[in-house]
Amino acid sequence: MKLLHTSDWHLGMTFPGGSYLEDQRFAVGQICRIAREENADGMIIAGDVFDKSVASAEAHGLYDELLTHICGELGIPVYMIAGNHDSPERLAQLEGLLKKSGLYIAGSLRSEPYTVSSGDTDIYLLPWISTDRVKSVYPDTAGSVESLEDAYRAVLDKYRESFSPGRKRVLVAHAYIVDGETSESDRAAELGGAATVGAGVFEGFDYVALGHLHGPQQISERIRYSGTFMPYSFGREEKQVKSVTLIDTDTGQQKIVPVPLLHKRATLTGTREELLRGDMDEDIRRGYVRLDVTDSYAGAELISRFREIYENPLETVGKSLEAEGSRVTMTAAEYENAAGDPESVFVRFCRDIMGREPEERWTELFGAALKEYEKEETEQ
Repeated sequence: MKLLHTSDWHLGMTFPGGSYLEDQRFAVGQICRIAREENADGMIIAGDVFDKSVASAEAHGLYDELLTHICGELGIPVYMIAGNHDSPERLAQLEGLLKKSGLYIAGSLRSEPYTVSSGDTDIYLLPWISTDRVKSVYPDTAGSVESLEDAYRAVLDKYRESFSPGRKRVLVAHAYIVDGETSESDRAAELGGAATVGAGVFEGFDYVALGHLHGPQQISERIRYSGTFMPYSFGREEKQVKSVTLIDTDTGQQKIVPVPLLHKRATLTGTREELLRGDMDEDIRRGYVRLDVTDSYAGAELISRFREIYENPLETVGKSLEAEGSRVTMTAAEYENAAGDPESVFVRFCRDIMGREPEERWTELFGAALKEYEKEETEQ
């Protein structure tokens, strides 16, 4: 059979002043087109379906729309697991009923492997796990599970006991593999080496469809991260070619298919005047940009002018006026919140312009001046 491997949709992810919902709708539309053109027999979503465990109404609406289209209208079964961003209980609601529509969801680890058989292939669904969860579900392993790698090995040993001779075995999991390459939007995954597991724990599977890391990458011949279908951060991720992976379980062949983007993401570097000219392709100006100003401080006035040229300037980096060679970043969130949070603007002024944290006396004087100003505004 032919399976289309995706992961880390992060439905409901937002940025200051907007959300990626339309980008996500467009990207999944492209994935559906690929599935039809490639005659995929099923689609894998390897965790982090949502960006937050309590997702917004808009995110749930998009989820309903997309999965109804894939399972109902296209008739393509979906094999889904909960990632660390998902709520296992919410994701797996109506699990038994949804199976009848071709939507198979593993929310939380259970004592028996969650296996879906199709043709000559068994698809094992392993949601995000923790050492405590493994000890709870498999109390006989409590004495031997001291790390996350121990936990994965204990669970997958149970899975291997259920293998049937002569069948192909695909594992869907959400994990951080040792030496996996991270992106800026993977920062949470990098916190603590104890959260990594070795690739050896996945022995015995013909293909391991991984989620968690956002960059598409091959861990070994049979282990792969599909990565996100769109870039969610600048730096390394903006240069990645986002894609889905098609795995043919009969031959073991993998095919990487790029996913077109609704909006490009790019870092633009230049002088103040160069960036104000906006002398680049329209799809760049319309995309999500990080503006790196090489010759001046990027204050609120300059950012305001940039917003007249670029539709989505999510970050602006400029020179510090105090420390030679240092750079100062103002995100779109900070710009949006500046008017409603003058104290933070004052702190930023002290750091960026004076090169030091504000003294307590300065803060008191600023607070007094601010109150006097507000009083005068009220009396006018």
